[in-house]
Formats: sequence, C-alpha cells, structure tokens
Amino acid sequence: MFCAVEGPPLILRLYGQGRVIHRESEEYAALLAEQFGGEAPLGARQMVRLDIELVQSSCGYGVPLFDYREERPQMDSWARAKGVDGIEDYWREKNQVSQDGFPTGLFEAPVTSA
Repeated sequence: MFCAVEGPPLILRLYGQGRVIHRESEEYAALLAEQFGGEAPLGARQMVRLDIELVQSSCGYGVPLFDYREERPQMDSWARAKGVDGIEDYWREKNQVSQDGFPTGLFEAPVTSA
C-alpha cells in the first residue's frame, strides 16, 4: 500500500505474488546497479519483487500531509556499530521469520541464473 503524503490525496494498493531476491544473488546485484546506483546500505537484507495481479486506488482523504526533511541516520549508525558479523548475528536471531510467522528465507542459498 502506498499513500500520497503530498500533492493530491490518493491511496494505492498493489496485490500480487512477492518473491524474495537475496542480497548475495546475481539478480540483487543487477537490480542494485540498475535501480539504486550499485551500493546497498550495510543493513539491507534483501529485496522483494512483486508480480502485480491487481491494482486498487481510493481517495486518500484521511491521509495527512507530511514534509520530507531527510533520511534518518539511525540504520547506518547501527549497522556500522554492529559490523558485518554483528548484523548477520542479529538477522539470525531476529529476521528468519516474518511478523506473521512465515519463513523469510534470509539464509537460503540464492537462486542463480542459468
């Protein structure tokens, strides 16, 4: 779900099948280079690609207006303090199951293209 927080009010909902793209995969590296300039934040775990099956919108009149000021520095600071090994330990402890109880596949071997 996306909500417009500036400009005309709008809520956009996307429905479909999501697919995890592992950080260590070729596809992750290619998407990172193509879409985000090639450098992932240290704390980034994975990407999710959604094959969209249905799009719905609604008015968004109840969504408040917000002004973007800046990115929060906490994730980069936290990730630098943890280091690569500390981040992996944290992921193993906290991120192997989603909030709704599904396995995240975070430590499964990435699928490679043939």
